[in-house]
Amino acid sequence: MKITCISFAHLPMQKKTDKTEKKCSIQTPAQSTYDLGDINLYKNYVIPFTGYYGDQQPLKKLFWISTGRNDVYEDNWTKEHIYTAGDKKWVNASPAELLNRTPEQLIQSVCTLIKPDMQYPGIPAYIPSPNYGDKWGRFANYIEINPRLVAKYDGDTISEGLLGAMKLLPAIPPSGGKCANCVILSQLYPSLSNDGSIFDGSLYCTRLHSGISNNLTSGGLFGKMGADEQVKAFNDMAHLLGFKTGFRMPLSAGQLNVNGEPFNWYHHEKAYIDACVWAVELGFDAIYFDSGKHVIDPEGYMGIGDVPNPGQMGYILAKIREQTGRTDLSFVAEKANNNYAFKEIGLTAGTDWGKADDISSVKYESARQAYNREYAAGPEVSNDNDYGMLRYEDRLNRLNSCLWGFENRYDKLPAYLQINDIFPLSPYINTHEMMMYPKKMSGSDAWTDCERHWAGVFNTSYEARNYTNNVYHIFENAILN
Repeated sequence: MKITCISFAHLPMQKKTDKTEKKCSIQTPAQSTYDLGDINLYKNYVIPFTGYYGDQQPLKKLFWISTGRNDVYEDNWTKEHIYTAGDKKWVNASPAELLNRTPEQLIQSVCTLIKPDMQYPGIPAYIPSPNYGDKWGRFANYIEINPRLVAKYDGDTISEGLLGAMKLLPAIPPSGGKCANCVILSQLYPSLSNDGSIFDGSLYCTRLHSGISNNLTSGGLFGKMGADEQVKAFNDMAHLLGFKTGFRMPLSAGQLNVNGEPFNWYHHEKAYIDACVWAVELGFDAIYFDSGKHVIDPEGYMGIGDVPNPGQMGYILAKIREQTGRTDLSFVAEKANNNYAFKEIGLTAGTDWGKADDISSVKYESARQAYNREYAAGPEVSNDNDYGMLRYEDRLNRLNSCLWGFENRYDKLPAYLQINDIFPLSPYINTHEMMMYPKKMSGSDAWTDCERHWAGVFNTSYEARNYTNNVYHIFENAILN
């Protein structure tokens, strides 16, 4: 029998006596010791997405679906690849190794990383977002991952982007004691056309009130786990590892629609608020607003259609906070500068004044914005328009400036990275290209499309691995000092 790509569609099973060897089976558990609820609720019926209505322990549910058991074992592979910085731990491994791990191995890896010494690993019944105070977003490091980049490619379909992003989480340096690292997903809701296929369009365009993108979810979980539960499981895993989480949302009216209807800020303001609120109910802590600068400053606007005016944007942000009851949400605006008007409408951070090539410039901005403890504009290592031409040494210099660009630690600015600033992408791909349309890579002679894609999407050279190790050293110093 030909074994296809290991994913939720072909869930792995392991003998209880073998805790690390990867096996593959298309069996499902014979008996359930975990209450799946009424799974008929999910069969042959698409439930309108209106926030979180799923299991209160989705990560534990996901583990049971993947393994048929509740007991979590230590992962020996993780212990052999561990990177330690004080009391923080993460995995040092290549992206291809990480992406080829099974859901069972992934969850056991996370539990191995977070377990206290001399205790067995396990999935907590309650997983709160890590507490960095209400103003954490003003000082955070934001790291964007495009789920379509690390998804499962199978023929013409794209799926399981959430699982791909989850597999990378253990290898991303976690938050330090003084500053949160926040993982931003480039996509949550479906794109305008051909969502979940290699004919998919731009992720700068979004359909609201149409469920979660098929690029993210797993067909193998249909009838077992709802799309909302899959997203909540991602957030719970990230929170377990100490990350805050967020997602990208367009603001340009021409890049949005609601239930197939062209979006209009006059008619669809509530629909937009609802979509943001529902996402927060799935566990997200931040929203990155694409084209956020242009709410205040129309200069250089490249979007399609109107963006909300300042008064309307302020109302939207206030309603999201009010309806979720969350005073700790971070609202980030693309390219918003240190204009006090951005703080006045309720934003938390902006990506304004360019890149961090000169640490003196970052220190100057840090001192200049120190008075404002609720909002600041910070530097970038790179963004979604990165064409992959920046040298490794320049990326490392920018990262160092982002993490150390201050005279007083308490005046640190927010900083912005893409996943390729940690794991360099293949020379044949870049962040902007993957935002605009999917590209299926073929990096090996493996049997399956997804394995070939995973082998080809990241740079596998010695120089790339050495670069990642240098990134880890910079984060280690920031954690320890």
